[in-house]
Amino acid sequence: MKNILVPVGSSANAISNLQYAIDLAKSINANVYVVSVFQELSKVGGLSKVNTILKEESENRLDEVLSQVDRQGVQVIAHPIKGEVVEGINRIGKQVPIDLMVLAPRSNSIKEEVYLGKTSGKLLKQTNIPILVVPEGAKFQPPKTMLMAFKNGTFEHDELLEAVRVFKQSFKTEVNVLHVETAETTEDMKNVTHNLMALQNSYTQVEAATTFQAVIEYFQQFSPDMLCVVRRKRGFFKKLWEKNEIHKKEFYTSKPLLVLPVQE
Repeated sequence: MKNILVPVGSSANAISNLQYAIDLAKSINANVYVVSVFQELSKVGGLSKVNTILKEESENRLDEVLSQVDRQGVQVIAHPIKGEVVEGINRIGKQVPIDLMVLAPRSNSIKEEVYLGKTSGKLLKQTNIPILVVPEGAKFQPPKTMLMAFKNGTFEHDELLEAVRVFKQSFKTEVNVLHVETAETTEDMKNVTHNLMALQNSYTQVEAATTFQAVIEYFQQFSPDMLCVVRRKRGFFKKLWEKNEIHKKEFYTSKPLLVLPVQE
């Protein structure tokens, strides 16, 4: 894991979120890319000056956040990015291999009952980069334990598990696997590929209506420092994909949430 991406928005947690990413990057010898995305307006009607102002505001926001963090010798590269947020992030990914995106769960304008705001939710659902959702105001602490929950134990490509592997190798994180069997489970899904078996410290197979319900039921039993789920097309957030904003009554965790890429 060499490159960590941190989108900076209007959130009051932008500083602590970036500091978390920098502290993580220092621990694993990675670089941090910080971006502020701004929506450029149509140039028709003499709006080019307005676009210049929008870019300057984006640059000023980056400067403001960067001035309040301790870089600790980590290489931090900042850029304003024009365009819609998902398109802008995907464009960055084509230029720089992004290994992990660190997100704040919501902006400061979102109501207290919301876990994932629209921007964070959109990035989580519409990009395919490993994402770490960091609790508001959290300071980085090497996770001693991780609960990794999934329904399909087949991970055909090793890179899908790279983020888990980095945490295990860098911090000796104990990976406790929760393999959930539902009514939709096939025989192939019951298998666990060797690449995951090599990472797991414990294996628990359970039956539940959904992976989501299994996590809620077993979370307290494992009491992990980090929760890991898989972003499949019909996976953990299956019932939440319809909208970008996710309320705490639908899903909430006070621990860092690692979301792995979907398997193509």
